[in-house]
Amino acid sequence: MLALDVVAVRAWAAACVRSLSALRSDIDGINVYPVADSDTGSNLLHTLTAANTALTRAQGVESAGEALRVLAGGAVAEARGNSGVIMSQVLRGFAESAGGFAEVDGARLAAALRAADRFATSAVARPVAGTMLSVLHAVAVATRDATVTEVVTAAAETAADALEETPHQLAVLARAGVVDAGGRGLVAVLDALVGVVTGADHQPWHAVEAHVPSSPKPVAWEVMYLLADAREDALPSLRRALSGLGDSVTVAGDGAGNHAVHVHCADIGAALEAGLLHGRPHSVRVEPLMTPAPEDTTLAAGERAVVAVVHGEGVAGLIDGEGIAVLRLAAGEQPETEELIGLITETAAAHVTVLPGGVELTAAAERIAGHPTLEGKDVVVVPCASPVQVLSALAVHDPGRKVGADVVAMAEAAAATRRGDLVVAQEESITWVGRAQAGDVVGLVDGEVVLIERAERVAEAAGAVLERMLVVGGELVTLLTGEGAPPGIEESVAAHLRAVHPEVELVCYSGGQTDALLLMGVE
Repeated sequence: MLALDVVAVRAWAAACVRSLSALRSDIDGINVYPVADSDTGSNLLHTLTAANTALTRAQGVESAGEALRVLAGGAVAEARGNSGVIMSQVLRGFAESAGGFAEVDGARLAAALRAADRFATSAVARPVAGTMLSVLHAVAVATRDATVTEVVTAAAETAADALEETPHQLAVLARAGVVDAGGRGLVAVLDALVGVVTGADHQPWHAVEAHVPSSPKPVAWEVMYLLADAREDALPSLRRALSGLGDSVTVAGDGAGNHAVHVHCADIGAALEAGLLHGRPHSVRVEPLMTPAPEDTTLAAGERAVVAVVHGEGVAGLIDGEGIAVLRLAAGEQPETEELIGLITETAAAHVTVLPGGVELTAAAERIAGHPTLEGKDVVVVPCASPVQVLSALAVHDPGRKVGADVVAMAEAAAATRRGDLVVAQEESITWVGRAQAGDVVGLVDGEVVLIERAERVAEAAGAVLERMLVVGGELVTLLTGEGAPPGIEESVAAHLRAVHPEVELVCYSGGQTDALLLMGVE
């Protein structure tokens, strides 16, 4: 086949329905993320059946581009579940790329796969590695212009390889011993396309065993609706509002002004109100989510985890290097509810200790610790006012210790670490120690201003702050340098300590923070 025409598109749609009908129960059985509600295969089948029905009923469709547009419209209108919404955007990417062309050749098909990746990823508020988005992105990256047969064959093979990698990207899949359910559905759709193009039956086998505890109970809801009359510039606001309610947020358009909205949350009314503030919701569907309880209360190494939330790439890299999952944030940025829930759920652990590197980050973590979508997980937040306290807590973390004792040890280490900051005053202000002008260096100990120095006296300010911190003793000083720290500051601090406190050990790291010249901790 040299190109996809309208007949081939119709054949592909029908083949997708046949394939997903055969695989539905298997795909449902491996559905363990984001919620083990065993419906991914059913949702994909429902969505593609609706798309196929729309194309079958459409009159006067004579080009491949028009057929793909009808498929995408039908999928968006009837998309069910997170996977269904994403699949609708895959079809939309095909439709947008094909435009009004009568046939889709190899180059246009390659462009369609790349467009599918863009549309699907942009519809999801927080893309997660190890899902069908990862499989789709791998296909988009690997796709090259070639013949239709070469493009679809390479796409299906790449998708199959990427699918096998999903358990290595997402802990919950690894624990269940399965590949991603949505990714498996995407592979089936691409395999169906290979079958249409080559005339061969192309259905590779994949393991589909899942280990999901029985007797689940509903603790949250899957809310889905279509949204009309929504302005494109208002969609980011809608995504933020829904992300504040729960996770698995998608807002996907059909290119004609309609959007499919999806969220997992505990408050159905709030999800609908968010839609009302941004457009006209209709075709509302609500289904219970089933979150299984742990099979027992004995926590093995893989059933407990520590995660961190910090500002600054440097300190995030340090934490990540210790094998700790970390949410990286820009200076002043606060985490979305969905980001924190995702950070916790992606560990697949029954007990999760959260180390937030700041006062506001601690408050954000504490707000979501009891979120309904986390029911069945024991989430403990260790209060930390600075990244240096996070590092202190991690220094005493021992996975071999009982979980309660480990949390206490980390909390005590964080609380025992005095913190000092050197920041640059952004404007004139009055402090307890005098007036600070814009550009002055301000020193703080445990959040209180203790000195003001001229901009060129950073080293002297650092020494003075450390003297105040060490007056009650200390054995170890941790120094995190920010992006604005002057060159050689580490050696200046080291020289000061050698001269005045030779008994104190110093460790220095590049923290990468932009809101402080130096972050200091004393233990």
